[in-house]
Amino acid sequence: MSGVMEFLTHPLNAVTFFPLVGVLVLLFLSREKENVIRWVALITSLITFGISLWVLALFNPQDPNLQLVYDRPWFSVADWTIRYVMGVDGLSILLLLLTTLLTPIAILSTWTAIQERVKEFMLFFLLLEVGMVGVFLALDLFLFYIFWEFTLVPMYFLIGMWGGPRRMYAAIKFFLYTMAGSILMLLAIVWMGLHYGTFAVPDILTAGPVKGAAQFWLFLAFAAAFAIKVPMWPLHSWLPDAHVEAPTAGSVILAGVLLKMGTYGFLRFNIPLFPDAARYYAPYIGALAVIGIVYGAIVSFPQRDVKKLVAYSSVSHLGFVMLGLFALTAQGVEGAILQMVNHGVSTGALFLIVGMIYERRHTRDLDAFGGLWKVMPVYAVLSLITALSSMGLPGLNGFVGEFNILLGALGSQALGSYWFAGFAVVGVILAAVYMLTMYQKTFLGPLDKEENRGLKDLNWREILTLAPLIVLMFWIGLYPKPFFALMHPAVEHLLSAVMK
Repeated sequence: MSGVMEFLTHPLNAVTFFPLVGVLVLLFLSREKENVIRWVALITSLITFGISLWVLALFNPQDPNLQLVYDRPWFSVADWTIRYVMGVDGLSILLLLLTTLLTPIAILSTWTAIQERVKEFMLFFLLLEVGMVGVFLALDLFLFYIFWEFTLVPMYFLIGMWGGPRRMYAAIKFFLYTMAGSILMLLAIVWMGLHYGTFAVPDILTAGPVKGAAQFWLFLAFAAAFAIKVPMWPLHSWLPDAHVEAPTAGSVILAGVLLKMGTYGFLRFNIPLFPDAARYYAPYIGALAVIGIVYGAIVSFPQRDVKKLVAYSSVSHLGFVMLGLFALTAQGVEGAILQMVNHGVSTGALFLIVGMIYERRHTRDLDAFGGLWKVMPVYAVLSLITALSSMGLPGLNGFVGEFNILLGALGSQALGSYWFAGFAVVGVILAAVYMLTMYQKTFLGPLDKEENRGLKDLNWREILTLAPLIVLMFWIGLYPKPFFALMHPAVEHLLSAVMK
């Protein structure tokens, strides 16, 4: 009994599995009590966010090592003892906080948007949070893989049951793409278990990297799974369909958290476990990242569906993250981690904004709007801040991350050329083009469409949904020091091992 209590009261286990408490409560509620179901899900996610703040309070930013580690034997298979290892450091603490913050925001956005099978929706959403948090805290390869695969199931149903007209096509495509890469990663994990006799990442790091050609093949096997999830060009084609068909809350979590599982995988596993391969493949991944930056921006511009425009912009923004990671410089990696957070904040807010106007007009076609500033001034102001944040205006969060990434890429020995940063700057310019064009077509010009003249401005619930993200845009943009302080020692520790 004491072992169970120790497990449940450990902060990392508590923040990972507390959403299951909400799941249990929902199972005993009648599906007719829809408002009660919504409140139970929201309160559960808010308490989970509170637990993540407890983890932050216990976290020592000066310590570069893994903290709050919970390491226990789990079960044995043949000669293997599978261990349950959880921990947090400067590479994962911000992503934990981002996940637990976006979940209640996404749930709050469903108050009027989800009217059918509310109970099932909230069950899947809370289960998804368990998987996402587990991915960022798991420090055993086998345990990580379980959490990684677990996230597929609730997201598949969220798209397939509550999505748009082509929801089943998008859900199956999302599932198959992710599974294809995951199989390669599983084979690599099994190989490493045979080689090291353990799946625990701290033990593998202590033993040292695999020598010879095997390290390069293992890098590629892990990279296949993570690159699809990011998604990197040219493995990105599942993303626009998933975003367009997903419900608003699903798009917020998909962009804000699930895509970061891919970039985090590169940061947590590919770079430290396979350092020789990381240095060797850095220019190639940098080239794919730059292509993704420019391609995503160019393809965003002609989109008439606002949601598809934002989806393609994610390909561009996450190209910056990959460029920063494989610059293998402190500025580049820190900028990449911050940009993961920035993308979750800014693009999450963009999808919320798109969902709010869709609830009113039941269309996302840019040509259906125009002049909305006159009837929805609050909505217009918040949308303007979010668009400027996404395009990287100085003073807002996007600028800080992209600026550090570009500086890191300029001085990168691993990339070996200034051209990577030079071409990436084109993506910054193009982001301003497609974001300002989107804003101009939606909010400016004449209010000449009868359907738009009676639109109501945002209510207090919608303003409250966006408010935390708007605050973060200004906070990170104007005073990013606390965010860099959380990650800096861990990043220095990582690079000292990889670049020696």
